[in-house]
Amino acid sequence: MSTLLLEAAPNTVLGNIIVVSGAFIILLVLLRLFAWNAITSVFASRAKKISDDIDAAEANNKQAADLVKQRQAELAGSKEEAAKIIQVANDTASQNRAKVLATANEEATSLKKRAQEDIEQERKEALNTIKGDVVDISVQIAEKLIGQSLDASAQQELIDSYLAKLGE
Repeated sequence: MSTLLLEAAPNTVLGNIIVVSGAFIILLVLLRLFAWNAITSVFASRAKKISDDIDAAEANNKQAADLVKQRQAELAGSKEEAAKIIQVANDTASQNRAKVLATANEEATSLKKRAQEDIEQERKEALNTIKGDVVDISVQIAEKLIGQSLDASAQQELIDSYLAKLGE
């Protein structure tokens, strides 16, 4: 029996190869007829989705880079504008300070001049008043001297009384 199996085995192996090969070819033909379009369309749609995702990612990346450039430009513009505003404020402050100092100096000079004029006027008035008082005193002394003959002690009394009246 073992010889019988050996003799039948080469035919069986060859038959098995033919049957398996035929089944495989039939399977490929059936796959090609019924499932090939569905399989390739799934792969094609998957490839298209991946391609679209890559394109969208590249577009988003480019858009993000453009936004970064735009924000940097806006930031640089804002910095320049802030620097200009600060410069204008500093210039205005300097001008205002100069104006205030000039006005204060003019007012101080004007007040000093007015005070000196007032002092000079008061001094002149005081001198005129003193001159008038001296003239009045001199006239009164002369009237008294002429009106009486005074000895040294009487003259001293007269002078003392006039000085006392001046103190009042």
